[in-house]
Amino acid sequence: MGNSLDQVVLLLAEDDDDDYFITVDALKEIGLDQCVRRVKDGEDLMNYLLHNPPYESPDSSPVPDLIFLDLNMPKKDGREALKEIKANESLKKIPIIIFTTSNSPDDIASTYKYGANSYIQKPDSFDQFISLFQTVQNYWLDKVKLPTSKN
Repeated sequence: MGNSLDQVVLLLAEDDDDDYFITVDALKEIGLDQCVRRVKDGEDLMNYLLHNPPYESPDSSPVPDLIFLDLNMPKKDGREALKEIKANESLKKIPIIIFTTSNSPDDIASTYKYGANSYIQKPDSFDQFISLFQTVQNYWLDKVKLPTSKN
């Protein structure tokens, strides 16, 4: 086992309520729904990660082990947020999984260029969501050694 699942924090940067709720329902099916935090746009994501209002308290914004980042969000989109995160010394170690409806070759190329760790197109069915998150759990949470917030 790579990481203690009872302490894992998954941060979803997702503006669409339907996508958020199907994601949480799929995570619930595999027992990971209790560790999910949500922000609704790139600006909110950066406030969370930098402990800016309304996330000043460490309890309200624990350092995530993984970020699932939608690309097309209001205020600041995922592309801009990705660049900011990977340019920040204290944040760039956090693995980022692009989780979007886009299948654009330009989006895929540019997000890897700016430091994304994975690029996943959102599934079409609930069963595919469950299968996807079982794979994510097996790889990212059971096999991969993730940095802790202390290092």
